[in-house]
Amino acid sequence: MAMIDPSPTDLPEAQITLHRFGHEREPVVQIDGFSGRVDALLARGRAADYSPAGAYYPGLRAPAKPDYLVPRNPLLAEVMRRVFGFGQSLRCEAASYSLVTLAPGELSASQRLPHYDDTGPGIIAVMHYLLGPESGGTAFYRHRRTGFETVTPERKPAYHAALAADDRACGAPAAGYHYGDSDRYEMIGEIDAKPDRLILYRGRLLHSGVIPDPDKLSDDPVKGRLTINMFLEGA
Repeated sequence: MAMIDPSPTDLPEAQITLHRFGHEREPVVQIDGFSGRVDALLARGRAADYSPAGAYYPGLRAPAKPDYLVPRNPLLAEVMRRVFGFGQSLRCEAASYSLVTLAPGELSASQRLPHYDDTGPGIIAVMHYLLGPESGGTAFYRHRRTGFETVTPERKPAYHAALAADDRACGAPAAGYHYGDSDRYEMIGEIDAKPDRLILYRGRLLHSGVIPDPDKLSDDPVKGRLTINMFLEGA
């Protein structure tokens, strides 16, 4: 496994951008030059053992060690406090290397639509891009029937009822990875992939991975769309 210095002295200067997409203006934080250790992180990911991720993620995952976050803990704590309103409590709930692998025709109905990760206000989704824009970034959406850009516990019943109404009106979602505007969703923002770019956003935002060329998807971590995904919990 590639070694990562737990206390590097040559961290790049982080470039922070705050996005607020759509009507609800939920924050999406973009940090460029996050780790300064992309080659080591790629080496770890390419040597990892992958397995199917389950019903929701369209590909494979392997455990990732979040130890490389340690040098940036002060920065993350400040972002959590200033942007998301959290106190000093912060923990990593899950961390994994992720490979999108499924062909468009293999996607389940739910995998063909934007989604939310968690309705709770304290769950922050983290996407760490290790490759360039050709691998695809992340897009954010508004659901047309409800106007929702986030799904909270209070909104969840209405949102899922509206999804069923969408199916009755529009039929099953077309086979393929969702991108851009459709009868069901309007795209309200997009962040491109860039090596060592990390983004943070509440798990309740409706979003979808951008897959520019599904024909190039691979289950080989040397060739595939390799990212690190995490969930942070704050209070």
